[in-house]
Amino acid sequence: MTAPAPAPATMTIADDNVATSRPVSVARGYRFELVKLVSQWRIRLLVLACWIAPALFVAAVSRQSTLPSDTLFGRWMHATGWAGPLVMLGFAGTWALPLLTSVVAGDVFASEDRLGTWRHLLVAVRSPRRIFVAKALASLTVILLLVAGLACSSAAGGLASVGNQPLVGLDGHLLTPGDAAGGVLLAWVCALAPTLALAAIGLLGSVVLGRSPMGLLLPPVVALAMSVAQMLPLPVAVRLALPTYAFISWNGLFTSPAQLAPLLIGVAVSLVWAVLATVLAYVLFVRRDFTNPAYDGSGRRAITLGALPLAALTAVTVGAVAVATPSTGSGIEQDKVQKSLATVFAHLYRLQTRQLHRPAVTEAQLRTTAACTKSDGQAAQEGAGNDWRCVVTWHLPGVAVAGTAIYQLDITSDGRFVADGDGPKEVNGYFLLRTSAGDAPNPLWQFDGDVELLDTH
Repeated sequence: MTAPAPAPATMTIADDNVATSRPVSVARGYRFELVKLVSQWRIRLLVLACWIAPALFVAAVSRQSTLPSDTLFGRWMHATGWAGPLVMLGFAGTWALPLLTSVVAGDVFASEDRLGTWRHLLVAVRSPRRIFVAKALASLTVILLLVAGLACSSAAGGLASVGNQPLVGLDGHLLTPGDAAGGVLLAWVCALAPTLALAAIGLLGSVVLGRSPMGLLLPPVVALAMSVAQMLPLPVAVRLALPTYAFISWNGLFTSPAQLAPLLIGVAVSLVWAVLATVLAYVLFVRRDFTNPAYDGSGRRAITLGALPLAALTAVTVGAVAVATPSTGSGIEQDKVQKSLATVFAHLYRLQTRQLHRPAVTEAQLRTTAACTKSDGQAAQEGAGNDWRCVVTWHLPGVAVAGTAIYQLDITSDGRFVADGDGPKEVNGYFLLRTSAGDAPNPLWQFDGDVELLDTH
């Protein structure tokens, strides 16, 4: 009688070969890639910097006699701890976040090309698709950790140095500490959308350009180009179609009512860019020939499969925004400027009234209006520029003569303006007010405002 022992042994060996040839799971690949990232000294340094440096910066600036008044909410860093994280967000959207996405996402694939480790990684994982997913998720995790550090650290520094005080919004109304905290949190969350778009561009550059340093520089170069574009007198539809507009449109969270339409459009555009760039990077990666160890990217593929689809997306987005929104031109019109200035002045006048312990007055009683001209009426009464001159008029109960104040406005292309008081001196002529509690900043001397670019009617 013959024992059937060899057959099970053969089957066991075959089963072992099949088992060992299965691709590594995405979860294991993700943990492996995450460990690789956080083990790099530059990533560890960035994590420490993002969780420590913003707190030190905000605390130090808040105690200075000269504040960064050219930065949005910078002039209020003495008054509330919630201004600090917003100042940091403005800086991060222009410089820090593009650089962080460059170091993390822009190098995650290129580093394998420089080290020549693709062969070993493919042998271990056995699936280019799972390698891409693991690397993308690991990069996303690190980027979220860095952004969270910037937000939490700057908020902690502001609250520790100044305190949990109310925040003056962009239209002059006073936000309670709770509302300010919610607005700051939501602003940072909205900034994640353009950050993801830049990260996806970094992934695409890292895949397409290989070990070329241009892949690493792509996110900050794109962010810088779009920041320059935002300073140009572009039509509203073009401005909103750029994926970095959400780095600016969070300003609308600090008006009453909130300017949500530009913010939602900016976030949606950023997310569409993030999805498209990631899909392009994935398609190019899984089709790559890994047998060439000297691969150094392809300029033709960078143009045809990288730049052209994103350019087409921009054109489609411009058309969609132009059709969906009624605004034309720059969006900065005389009526909007006058309405915005009058609203901010009325709110801040009430704040000054409380500082001086004068009888309380409401916005309805003030009946504030503004008359603004650009270039002394010699040019079109629209568009950005520092040649806007406005006369604000208001009324006090029981006073027959209306009060007037003059302001020079410097309006940027994104709708933000700085109003500089030009008299009378009793209203906006001095930087400080002499109150019963001591000298305090005069809220009507110089203040920020925001013109809503989209028509709301």
